[in-house]
Amino acid sequence: MSVTCELTVNDVNHRIAVDFADTVLSVLRERLNLTGAKRGCDQGVCGACTVLVDEKPMRSCLLLAANCAGNAVTTIEGLSEDAIGRALQKSFVEAGAIQCGFCIPGALVSARAVLKRNPGASVDDIRKAMSGNLCRCSGYRKIVEAIAKAGAELAP
Repeated sequence: MSVTCELTVNDVNHRIAVDFADTVLSVLRERLNLTGAKRGCDQGVCGACTVLVDEKPMRSCLLLAANCAGNAVTTIEGLSEDAIGRALQKSFVEAGAIQCGFCIPGALVSARAVLKRNPGASVDDIRKAMSGNLCRCSGYRKIVEAIAKAGAELAP
C-alpha cells in the first residue's frame, strides 16, 4: 500500500508516492537519484546512511519515508550549499581523511551537525559525536583532526 507524501530534500520539495515500508534511504537512492548516503549495514549501526532531519543526524536506513513528510532532510549532496559543509569537505581532503570514501558522506553529515551545534567542539566532543560513524579504512585520527580544523576555521 502506498501513500503520497511531500518530502523536502536539500531544500527541494518532492511529492512522491511511497510504500509504508519505504525507508528514506531507499527513496533517496532509488527514486531521487541522491546516492551519497550509502547502504552499509542496513541496521542503523555503521552510519554510512546518515542524513540530517531537521538538523539532527539520523540513520536513513531506519527512517520510514512517510514519517519524514514535513521535515527538512539534508544529504551529503545538500552540504555543498552550506558554509560548514564546504569547510568540512575541504578539511577532509587536506587532512587526508578520505580513503575508500564509503563512510565519508555519513561522516561529513554527522560532522556538520557537530560543528553547527558547536564550532569550537573539543576533540573529545568530536570523538563522542562521531562514535556512530564506522570507518574500516582509518584509525579515525585524520577524520577527527579534519573536523577540529574546520571548526577552528569557522569559529569567530
